[in-house]
Amino acid sequence: MPKDAAVSSSRKPKMGQHFLASESAAQRIVDALGDISEATVLEIGPGRGAITDLLARKARRLIAVELDRVMSAQLRMKFNLQPNVEIIEGDILTIELNTVFGLKPGMLHTGLNFAPEPARVVGNLPYYITSDILLRLFEYHRYFSTIVIMVQKEVADRLAASPGSRDYGLLTATALLYGRVEQLFTLPPGAFAPAPKVHSSVIRITIKPRLESLRVPEAEFISFLKLCFGQKRKTLWNNLKTQYPEDALRAAMTKSGVKPAIRAEALPLDRTAALFRALTDGST
Repeated sequence: MPKDAAVSSSRKPKMGQHFLASESAAQRIVDALGDISEATVLEIGPGRGAITDLLARKARRLIAVELDRVMSAQLRMKFNLQPNVEIIEGDILTIELNTVFGLKPGMLHTGLNFAPEPARVVGNLPYYITSDILLRLFEYHRYFSTIVIMVQKEVADRLAASPGSRDYGLLTATALLYGRVEQLFTLPPGAFAPAPKVHSSVIRITIKPRLESLRVPEAEFISFLKLCFGQKRKTLWNNLKTQYPEDALRAAMTKSGVKPAIRAEALPLDRTAALFRALTDGST
């Protein structure tokens, strides 16, 4: 356990924070990003810097976004002399990602190439906003190539679930729309300080959008997925009939081979896309 984690292990976490206190786990997380010597890395919630230290030594460029004012100031002082590290105090859910990866004042003198490129994302996400953060990363997927994050094991199980399983839901379908999900390893509560009450899992999402192959427009299809999973206990028919005329819905289900009594979690993403296309343009 790092010294700073040991000193503060009894402190109640703010904003859902459970700081990684396992050096070996931190190394495994960084290794999961692959070779980052020529890459830009976005770290979400660096906290006390257990992962940040490793990234700063390996990444060509590191952008760390920390919401806590005190911690961001401490990190800024710690990495002040490392030109490849930028600490941003802010909320990953609200900062303007369109400008984060651009050239910043003063960087022209570093001798480094800071041209925008697909970045790799890493982070120990607060449990209570994990889904919100993931959905925002998916929204800005054009900026990312790989996402390696630590989440509550329950969320990891949902992300990696197969159609027809109890864990398959909106987050699963959305993740499958944007990439390939892998569960890498699981950590016990004792790997964190303070220790949470649940196990955590590290997942890797390789960004590979399927929008083109599924022939669906992004915003409209995301809205459609939200409607499909709106009431999980209801059938797909009952969820969709709130927005579509029953005659049109019946015809679209027939064309796409989707049974009215099926629930959204039992439908593979390609069949959901076929139903969407049948409803919107008559094709399957």
